[in-house]
Amino acid sequence: MKKRYTDEQIIDILRETRGCQTTAELCLKYGISEATYYNWRTKFGEKRQEIELRLKALEKENNELRKLLALSLLDNVALRDKLARE
Repeated sequence: MKKRYTDEQIIDILRETRGCQTTAELCLKYGISEATYYNWRTKFGEKRQEIELRLKALEKENNELRKLLALSLLDNVALRDKLARE
């Protein structure tokens, strides 16, 4: 039976090749031919890199926003304390 994989699933499968698995083992695990694997790698290789770069940028932005939120919360607590004393 022929399986269909989403783009995200294909990218995850391609990521697994970074481990110690050989291409043949990976193909056997997912029931795909080596030709399919290499076609996916050609098609999604660049896309995967773009996604990973975007992910890193989003993670960096997320960390910066968390720091700003923490500072805002500290300012908020300080202002509430000051208001309560008055």
